[in-house]
Amino acid sequence: MSKAGIPALADSEAGQDPVNAAEMREQAILAHLPRVKVIARRIHERLPACVSLDDLISTGVLGLIAAIDRYDPAQEVKLPTYAEFKIRGAILDSLRGLDWAPRLHRRRLKLIEAAIKALEQAHKRVPVEEEIADHLRIPLDEYHRWLADAGGLTVTTFGYSSPDGDDRGNNLLEDLAVDENCPSHVVEKAELQRLLAESIERMPSVERTILSLYYYEEMTLKDIAKVVDLRESRISQLKAQAILRLRCVMQKRWPVDRGFEGKP
Repeated sequence: MSKAGIPALADSEAGQDPVNAAEMREQAILAHLPRVKVIARRIHERLPACVSLDDLISTGVLGLIAAIDRYDPAQEVKLPTYAEFKIRGAILDSLRGLDWAPRLHRRRLKLIEAAIKALEQAHKRVPVEEEIADHLRIPLDEYHRWLADAGGLTVTTFGYSSPDGDDRGNNLLEDLAVDENCPSHVVEKAELQRLLAESIERMPSVERTILSLYYYEEMTLKDIAKVVDLRESRISQLKAQAILRLRCVMQKRWPVDRGFEGKP
């Protein structure tokens, strides 16, 4: 849904008719509901089947309502932007409270990251899948299963404090640029953008394509599979591997005190 034309509450003024204010509030909620569903579905497709999509949508709606009720036009942040941030945050906060990820999957994710780091340091280049599997001393098809299991874990573990969930570069940068008028934030935003671009450029072409189509073109994994002529499950594996590669690079090049947590 286009963000253009969505009614904002910026025009409401103190002393306005309570009935009109209530109508504007309801219109704003209804206008943003389609976006809640889009965000919830995009997060849900990376989660285990046991997680209910309806629950994510319900939580997202609560985040939307909170955003509209707390929106302050004086902060010079557009309502659609603020609402999307709060919707994602509400959904991810609810997921963090669940122990839906088996410890075994988390341990394997750490092993994959460690393997990627070790191989990159040893060979001074991006390792291929066969090398990672060999380093882990497991068959390639087993490594692919590990990636499939890691796909859901990357939703809240890319390592940044922003309650984003999409792992999209633009949204990651927004978290560092809370105050656009602060020179240090502007510099950090530009630096992080540069580092992410360099890291993505070093990736295999198919992984770069998947990241671009998923995060910037906002295509689903199913649609991406048709474009690159691979199975949807394979797209999920490669996307998870690409995110893990980014995590490894950014953990090394973006220190904790600059906004990168790097926590699983």
